[in-house]
Amino acid sequence: MATTVTLIPGDGTGPDVVAAARRVVEATGVDIIWEERLAGEAALLRVGNPLPFDTLESIRRNKVALKGPLTTPVGSGFRSVNVAIRKELDLYANVRPALSLEGARSRYEDIDLVVIRENTEDLYAGIEHMVGEDAAESIKIITRRGSERIVRFAFEYARREGRRMVTAVHKANIMKFTDGLFLRVAKEIASEYPDIRFEDRIVDNMSMQLVQKPEQYDVLVCPNLYGDILSDLCAGLVGGLGVMPSGNFGSTCAVFEAVHGTAPKYVGMNKVNPTALILSAAMMLNHLGEEEASRRITAAVRAVIAEGKTVTYDLGGHAGTREMGEAIARKIELHEV
Repeated sequence: MATTVTLIPGDGTGPDVVAAARRVVEATGVDIIWEERLAGEAALLRVGNPLPFDTLESIRRNKVALKGPLTTPVGSGFRSVNVAIRKELDLYANVRPALSLEGARSRYEDIDLVVIRENTEDLYAGIEHMVGEDAAESIKIITRRGSERIVRFAFEYARREGRRMVTAVHKANIMKFTDGLFLRVAKEIASEYPDIRFEDRIVDNMSMQLVQKPEQYDVLVCPNLYGDILSDLCAGLVGGLGVMPSGNFGSTCAVFEAVHGTAPKYVGMNKVNPTALILSAAMMLNHLGEEEASRRITAAVRAVIAEGKTVTYDLGGHAGTREMGEAIARKIELHEV
């Protein structure tokens, strides 16, 4: 039976990487019906709204989406559509695996980390305003409910995936009420999972630890802002945002996306690395119960990058987005993985 998936091409180079990911998914033979919808700058230009109602309704109806990167204006303009999608659909858990790939340029080897980021509150709640003409104030919201469900999600993920340890990241030494609440809740939930080791780290120390000895960590569970920052740091450990996938999970819906931006200077150049979105599509298939198809995509990505023959410029090659996507798809179709 076919599964209907909402497909959001995105802005900038988004349509390029989405097309590559779609080609790879179709190579697995999984029966997917793509329901294409607009969001971001493309939607704003066409229908006057960066997040149209029918796009949200499509995701609610299908319960799963694959999304290309969306434009977020810096310092002005509309708020992040990525954040709006997460809040509207209550996609409270963002999962970002950072895994070393042979052939991807990095100073590190054998990295295997997962950042689990709370997705709906903290400073990203967007409660900010001017105080007079020369000051601005932003309110940080941390709730018991939000902390409980993201920490529990992290422990359930660790147990399901056979992970050994969960580390809660915070700044409770300074923000004793907000981050203090997050840490207290994390310790309470950890006591329910005696089979999984629990630690906590202050966020600035965590940043140093990840650079010095990342092999000592496994699953990091973080409030929204720290998770956003540390997941990019972890991307730097494995070759950059071009190879880091992500999934956003709620109680009813899931949206899978690359972590990287729209790369507008490369629009129409068939140049950007499609790996992150292809691996996000693999996460999507795993979520849909298509574990073997997910495994084959991941194996094909690893094989193509390790060979280094048909890869994009950031991986040391000269192939375009389409060519790299096609090489991965052919690995799957020819049963080479």
